[in-house]
Amino acid sequence: MAAPVRDITERSFDFATRIVRLVGSLPRTVAGSVITRQVMRAGTNVGANVEESQAASSKKEFSRRMEIAQSEAREVLYWLRLVAECELIPRERLTELLQEADELVRIITTIARRSRGR
Repeated sequence: MAAPVRDITERSFDFATRIVRLVGSLPRTVAGSVITRQVMRAGTNVGANVEESQAASSKKEFSRRMEIAQSEAREVLYWLRLVAECELIPRERLTELLQEADELVRIITTIARRSRGR
């Protein structure tokens, strides 16, 4: 039986909560502090922009918010890959989060493209 489909607003919110928990585990070094801020900002902005898109007053505004969410999702994926590659957190702890970030990029990209095409 397939897993139930979750709404993108719920999914991006859940992702943000996982990001908030993750940043508490990053090392308190110069590199860790810089990456912590970037991961926190981009990871929580995905959901914030998806949420804002739901209150858009026009299709153009909706599309723009989803494009911003797409950009933030791509950015947080980059930072998470960097965390994994630099072994700031054990890679096995990041596997599911990296997968979710990649899936969010793909889903939001599809939503953004379809909204522009209408």
